[in-house]
Amino acid sequence: MPALQIQKPAPSGPTPAPGRAPVSVTIHPSALFSVLDHFLRRSSTQDRVIGTLLGVRTESPSGGGVTIDVRSSFAVLHSETEEQVAVDMDYHHTMYDLARKAHPKEVIVGWYSTGSKLDTYAALIQNFYSQETAPHQAIHIALDTGLQQGTSAGFNAYISSPVGVHPKPENAVFIPIPCELRFNETERTGISLLSHTPSSPSSPLDALSAQLNALNESLDRALAYVRSVLDGSKQGDAAVGRYLLDTLDSMPTNIDTSAGLQDTLMMSYLANLVRAQAEVAARLALTTAP
Repeated sequence: MPALQIQKPAPSGPTPAPGRAPVSVTIHPSALFSVLDHFLRRSSTQDRVIGTLLGVRTESPSGGGVTIDVRSSFAVLHSETEEQVAVDMDYHHTMYDLARKAHPKEVIVGWYSTGSKLDTYAALIQNFYSQETAPHQAIHIALDTGLQQGTSAGFNAYISSPVGVHPKPENAVFIPIPCELRFNETERTGISLLSHTPSSPSSPLDALSAQLNALNESLDRALAYVRSVLDGSKQGDAAVGRYLLDTLDSMPTNIDTSAGLQDTLMMSYLANLVRAQAEVAARLALTTAP
């Protein structure tokens, strides 16, 4: 049976008993993008990559369970063969010490891997992270990178449960748990690109063009709504009016408004879109490589 080979002796004693299982997991885009960046930088001999998930664990005061908020992640050096898997624990602990200096409130909540394999190796790695998160359950997030044609990026979260009368670390079953992606409006464009299922290979510029066309349609609908309210053909909605007013108030004041309202909105949105999408486009460029 394959064993988890580690450069540093594993803690002695039995596997710690799991704490209360989390009822839900949320993951932030920064952690998701870090996983994708790790996958794109992998060596040609690696089928998948793994890493550590950091976040905040919140227990409901009413006894409703535990919520885990995954806020960041970092890569962990590892190698796999048909006979064994090796994880560099020294590197893992060094990176965690550095991460705590930047975000002292974040703790180890589990680990991630790319792909969908939940095999013996995954059970061994899960056992290692269970020791790191004891007495709490370690979560595992499996990310489908969506780099194969006709697929889209997606992820699933799991906890593990031992199997057998005398369970061994490599004998475990992975149990799915609810998991959702939490993002704000400025991150919506990048997320929509990652979740898009292309019918044919496309470049980042093609994706940007599609986003700009969608923006133009939204502006046309907003303009048509405003005109219909002004000419009395439609009853105005106070909530929509406040939203439009807040949007206009957030625009930079140093833009020449002589170009017209629609052009000004377009310029403001393009500036924010390019800034938020530059890094995502660079990472997605590798998906179209021959």
